[in-house]
Amino acid sequence: MNIHPTAIVSKKAKIGEASTIGPYTVIGDNVSIGNAVKIGAHCVIEGYTAIGPDCQIFTGAVVGSAPQDLKYKGEKSFLEIGSGNIIREFCTFNPGTGDGSKTVIGNNNLFMAYSHVAHDCVVGNGCIIANGGTFAGHVTIEDKAVVGGLVAIHQFVKVGKLSIIGGCSKVAQDIPPFSTCDGHPAQVYGLNLIGLRRSEVSRDSIKQLDAAFKILFNSGLTIKHAIEKLKKEIPSPAQECTYLINFCQSTQRGLSRSCQESK
Repeated sequence: MNIHPTAIVSKKAKIGEASTIGPYTVIGDNVSIGNAVKIGAHCVIEGYTAIGPDCQIFTGAVVGSAPQDLKYKGEKSFLEIGSGNIIREFCTFNPGTGDGSKTVIGNNNLFMAYSHVAHDCVVGNGCIIANGGTFAGHVTIEDKAVVGGLVAIHQFVKVGKLSIIGGCSKVAQDIPPFSTCDGHPAQVYGLNLIGLRRSEVSRDSIKQLDAAFKILFNSGLTIKHAIEKLKKEIPSPAQECTYLINFCQSTQRGLSRSCQESK
């Protein structure tokens, strides 16, 4: 363990082996830091925050500060961060709002500079959040999603796995898994073929997803009727197609639809 002499680290905090804490960083009473975590200069880590092993936190990040929510009245809430995450300069992560609530970050995510994760968010594994990506409260980001720079995501929105959102997009409705989306508001442009291939999804599944996307997002049908048609035309959907159907059926905020439908 290597703690710079100018850092202020509470004696109550738990610091793992082989972790380093840079100059002028402040670590609060209820913070737990895993093994081999690297924390840069001028960071603030406070609240009931747990950080897993092998994370890197760069200069000026503020992790675990009180939620930016007027409903928050000092309740005991939590921020849980998994292993292998990279949190770049001046990112801000907040715990949950409400007694016992949590913000949860998975493993091996990259948060580029100035990213903001608000209260009660859930981020999966292997996601990339580009510079200035901003999540309002209760946002869910599924595994291997890519969020472009300066993207703003409305509260309670769900971003499906292996989707990619173009920079500067406004996201007010759920983003379908496996999709490429862009715009103000964000709209579906097609499949995230590169992401699917990198994840070694089979050609047959990709072909099936392509057919499903045409029905769901380009047919002009409502989601309900599109799913009914999809089930008839693809009676034995593969795992990925089944996941897409279930995601669309469970949406609470509605889905971002195809750019072709808006013409």
